[in-house]
Amino acid sequence: MDNSKKYLSIAFVVILVVVVIVSALGIWMLGRKPVILQGQIEATEIRISGKLPGRIDTFLVEEGQNVRKGDTLVVINSPEALAKYEQVNAMENIAVYQNQKIDDGTRKQIVESARQLWNKSKSDLSLAKVTYDRISALYRDSVVTSQRKDEVEALYKAAQAGERAVYEQYQMALDGAQKQDRESARSLVNAARGVVGEVSVLLQDARLVAPETGQIAAIYPKRGELVGAGTPIMSLVVLEDAHAVLNIREDLLPHFKMGETFRADVPALSQKGVVFRINYISPLGSYATWRSTKQTGSYDLRTFELHALPEPQLEGLRPGMSVLVNMDEQ
Repeated sequence: MDNSKKYLSIAFVVILVVVVIVSALGIWMLGRKPVILQGQIEATEIRISGKLPGRIDTFLVEEGQNVRKGDTLVVINSPEALAKYEQVNAMENIAVYQNQKIDDGTRKQIVESARQLWNKSKSDLSLAKVTYDRISALYRDSVVTSQRKDEVEALYKAAQAGERAVYEQYQMALDGAQKQDRESARSLVNAARGVVGEVSVLLQDARLVAPETGQIAAIYPKRGELVGAGTPIMSLVVLEDAHAVLNIREDLLPHFKMGETFRADVPALSQKGVVFRINYISPLGSYATWRSTKQTGSYDLRTFELHALPEPQLEGLRPGMSVLVNMDEQ
């Protein structure tokens, strides 16, 4: 009986020691739980839109299709823009021809006619002068009256004024348009060409091309639908710009320095220990996750946003994939 109690006491002690050891190991293991930071992959997304309102004529790509920079993505049909282009082209031709007309000057026939009129006025002036000289001589000899002399003198002065007026008309015909008219005509040509250039640039948006190499993430309108100027038609994801985004508490920032690297796992690709190089660190707003360092709160831990690029570029990396960082391995 005494031996049984002795064995029971020993067994109880052993069990108690095992429970204590297991509890201590459990507490130690819980205390050693690794800190895992979870982020995700993001990439630059470009919304494709144009300045030309019209109707979707043709889609040359599909969602999920990879495209290269400069590839044509969609064709927009805008009859109004084409009509406007023809209109401004016609206005440019009118301005050009008007400018040529002014630069060429007055027609030769008009110039010759003005010259002949000037010659006639010179002959009339010469005759009037001879007549005036004769009448003046006769007046000095008291052969004619003073009234006759005044009449001839008036005709002579009228002939002088007429000759001068016809001469100015002849010079105007020779000179052509005034300087202001020439400059005005040239300005009209430049203005017309500017409008043509503006409409031409607008018509270039009838065929929208990929601004970067990437993948078509989404197409919003359907074929045949009307779109306005600036309306997003599709979105393009630049996969070459895929990068990890992590939110880091400031007490963990000493492990992450600008320009340095860290290792992370990408479960979606079954990749472990992928090297990322940090290229951006910035504090989040006051609304972001924070934590007090003490129960009473001596100061708050802010959260920082971190961006990092994979080195080298990882094939198949796509936006939305998770990134796991084990702080014990950093």
